[in-house]
Amino acid sequence: MRGWTEERIRDLVSRLETFREGCRVTTLAEVERESRSPFQLLVSCIISLRTKDEVTNAASRRLFQLAQTPQALAKLKPVEIAKAIYPAGFYRTKAAQLQQLASLLCAEHNGAVPANERDLLRLPGVGRKTANLVLGLGFGVPAICVDTHVHRISNRLGLVSSTSPKETEQQLARWLPRDLWIPINDLLVTFGQNRCHPTSPRCSGCPVTDLCPRVGVTRHR
Repeated sequence: MRGWTEERIRDLVSRLETFREGCRVTTLAEVERESRSPFQLLVSCIISLRTKDEVTNAASRRLFQLAQTPQALAKLKPVEIAKAIYPAGFYRTKAAQLQQLASLLCAEHNGAVPANERDLLRLPGVGRKTANLVLGLGFGVPAICVDTHVHRISNRLGLVSSTSPKETEQQLARWLPRDLWIPINDLLVTFGQNRCHPTSPRCSGCPVTDLCPRVGVTRHR
């Protein structure tokens, strides 16, 4: 976190917001804006794991044409869900998890997504990343969702020095202003998908190049 004052962090965020304006909206941000549904956010986030964003978008839309509520999803067979979300990664496993998840929501939570971390983490297929995203985007609860992009870019920028997403979340929570906890995920995901790639990032012309120490970068364009 060396050199990262609050003023510098807010400058970084402002530049990332400007960069995002020229990019395709991510699937999860789109679901949040269109549906305002914690359930649809939860489902889309589970589908998104180890799956490209374009595939997640199409798969989520196909599934929501069949079921937009826990009650409707619980009535589908896993094979029907799998067919709808294919070719998402591990689509058969996710289909079974989604059917079980919907059934549990109906049986134990009156058909509603719980707004607390403990109950979210008890649902099939839900880890910290998914729980935090639903808390943040679905309920407005300050939470930092750390996926591969957030973990990689936060380390590359020197915002954190960590070896796991959990460590990254803890360190970001220590330093990031609380009002940035929710938006930081979509900003860094969009940035990671469109410019700051895992290998050979596009540093030439990057909007944050003067702020970035390029930690761990051995080759760039």
